[in-house]
Amino acid sequence: MPGYLHSVPSGQGGQIATKQLALSRYIGTYVPMSNVEIERIQTGVRLEKRLLKVLKAVAELKDMSLGDLLEGVVLHAFEGKAPFTRDTLKEIEQLKTIYGLTLTAEDSHNLKERP
Repeated sequence: MPGYLHSVPSGQGGQIATKQLALSRYIGTYVPMSNVEIERIQTGVRLEKRLLKVLKAVAELKDMSLGDLLEGVVLHAFEGKAPFTRDTLKEIEQLKTIYGLTLTAEDSHNLKERP
């Protein structure tokens, strides 16, 4: 939530007001995190260049790491659930336009890497 914190002048309850402001942005969208312990490993995954740019931009927009975003997308997909809200899908469409990503799910099994 660091991107949503704003400073309040000294003597006006800055710390409390800042936390209240930050939390007010998440009313209705807060999802409690579980305490499942996991082990992460570094991996060298190759992805299509424009797809990676969009993924990085989405992760930045959501203030999360690329790895956390990918884990969430995959875990949702494994359960047949949609990983993104309508608003996020609209943002993704804008990012796809910005980065020139025209690939679709239909293309996924027909991709051929340039030599």
